[in-house]
Amino acid sequence: MSIHVGIDASAWDNERGFGRFTRSLVEALAGRRTGFRYTLIFDRTPERPVPAGVATVVAGAKRTMAEASSGKGARAGADMLTLSRAAAGLGADLLFWPASYSFYPVLSRVPKLVCIHDTIPERFPDLTFPTRRNFRLWQVKSRLARMQARRILTVSEASARDIAGMLHVPRERIDVTTEGADATFRPITDPARLAAARGRHGIAAEDRVLTYVGGFNRHKNVIRLIEAMPAILAACPAARLVIVGRTTGDRFWDNVDELRAGASRDARASGRITFPGEITDADMAELLSLSDALVFPSLWEGFGLPAVEAMYCATPVLASDRGSLPEVVGGAGLMFDPERSGELAGAAVRLLTEPGLRDHLARAALERAARFTWEASAELTERAFLRTLSRA
Repeated sequence: MSIHVGIDASAWDNERGFGRFTRSLVEALAGRRTGFRYTLIFDRTPERPVPAGVATVVAGAKRTMAEASSGKGARAGADMLTLSRAAAGLGADLLFWPASYSFYPVLSRVPKLVCIHDTIPERFPDLTFPTRRNFRLWQVKSRLARMQARRILTVSEASARDIAGMLHVPRERIDVTTEGADATFRPITDPARLAAARGRHGIAAEDRVLTYVGGFNRHKNVIRLIEAMPAILAACPAARLVIVGRTTGDRFWDNVDELRAGASRDARASGRITFPGEITDADMAELLSLSDALVFPSLWEGFGLPAVEAMYCATPVLASDRGSLPEVVGGAGLMFDPERSGELAGAAVRLLTEPGLRDHLARAALERAARFTWEASAELTERAFLRTLSRA
């Protein structure tokens, strides 16, 4: 007899972040054939395909989570009730939310597992929400999620410690899974593909490329990276910074305008910093493969998937020494204090100028990447399902 798991799929169509996590984890779970069956609960009809053998329910919310996911946005109570009724009516043995950000309460005795990826909203409320009211609403939802969940899932040991310490969840009630990189992210060595990628991004053959991939929420701290560029260029004039991420359309409360202004302040640096916007995974794998390093200056992360994607492309990571990043990156990169642009610049200059260092870290990156797979994530998540059902 199979175990029926209902999974919130509100974030399914999000390009990256929780959307990527949900899609990749569900695909891995569906492929395991280990006695579980799955039903995805959508707020609206999904645009992206669903894995074979996975059932779906469309609740019919008026406003999707993606539409409500801005610093000023919030899900309407009526939409949360619609989703709650859909989840309660599944007849599932277990309900699972891959991200607490999309949690809605369900008034049923069905055991619940909620994934809390990080404590960034609690750690940096002023960088996450534009008003105190938005933060208070988040606190209410987060507390409801922790109250209703029999167990909590998270994505790193660092986050588990944070959740236990900051959110007062007993450590024995927390399970840890991992994340992985999709198959697109592998080292690209074909000269023609790399030359085409250089052409698309305006990168000369002699350029030394530093790449940032991610969002522009204030805690991502991209402004420190931009501030570090004049010092990097002084030591390595061929340095070029490519900042990848959505800069138009609906975005979570961010500081894109401030970043663009910062990039234009220094005349020399302004011509060496580009914002290509969102790019495809294939383009990103090529860009990472030709980059000297991925730079990850975040003030805090719960996991840090771009670091793993870079490592799968044999690209070293220059990473903040905060949150989960030391745990994820390990010896595949160099660490720095994210509040000190001088330390960031020093790490970049060292990687770009020290003979043999980049090649050594590239080998370490590819070796370390093998630790992080969606198959491992699915196996660990299944264990969390069973613990949730057993009350262990």
